[in-house]
Amino acid sequence: MSAKLTEPLLLLGTSSFTAEGWEKSFYPKGTEARDYLSYYATQFPAVEVDATFYRIPALSTVKGWYTKTPTDFLFALKAPQEITHEKVLVDTEPVLKEFLRATEPLGEKLGVVLLQFPYFNKKAFSSPADFLARLKSFLEALPAEPRFALEIRNKYWLGAPLFELLRKHNVALTLIDHPWMPRPREWFAKGDAITTDFTYIRWLGDRKGIEEQTKLWDKTIVDRTRELREWAEACRNFLKRKIRVFAFANNHYGGHAPDTVRLFEKLMEKG
Repeated sequence: MSAKLTEPLLLLGTSSFTAEGWEKSFYPKGTEARDYLSYYATQFPAVEVDATFYRIPALSTVKGWYTKTPTDFLFALKAPQEITHEKVLVDTEPVLKEFLRATEPLGEKLGVVLLQFPYFNKKAFSSPADFLARLKSFLEALPAEPRFALEIRNKYWLGAPLFELLRKHNVALTLIDHPWMPRPREWFAKGDAITTDFTYIRWLGDRKGIEEQTKLWDKTIVDRTRELREWAEACRNFLKRKIRVFAFANNHYGGHAPDTVRLFEKLMEKG
């Protein structure tokens, strides 16, 4: 059984619980790699696992995630790239079943499965309607649990047809902070982008731009105060609506994902 979307309404974390440089800047000196997740769970209530995008985890790994985290900790898992990038929703039922079977030991700690799609050009889909037709068939076959969120990177595809399809199937639209995509308020220019009882936010940033400056994720090198202030305003509105918020920071956003989350927490506290 997946996590029930009840209190707390705001769940913050990072995309992955380790990265190059974190062993000195985030984890206490001498922390063994096997203890990273246990320590991480003392700092944040949720984590987005990027590794599941590249390979389906072993049952032993998933059981380890469960035992190393407290009872109220939640995981967001990225669905395998075979589903979203390679087969793009065609004949993906076997791999989805395998993925869900492998991650079943997380039980109530499995908060969300993220379906992250790439940017699709006209060679992939001649129009948004073509993608939505394929997505409709896929969503109709999804199980009721766990809960799903969907990320697209085509801002021109945002609007009522996508929102209504996701709303019909109780799937959250993922709101991302990315150079290609709208600012927080702009997500709602073509309708209500909240499509179920929770929303999913990803602070992604400019991967190419920041990697030209660093590939060591031990400190903040891009000040994101202005952007996060906008997200804090949006999140306060979501919480007023009793919409549960999952929000995860990537290292590529500011340079050090834990600092991004802590800055956001401070901005939320200031109101």
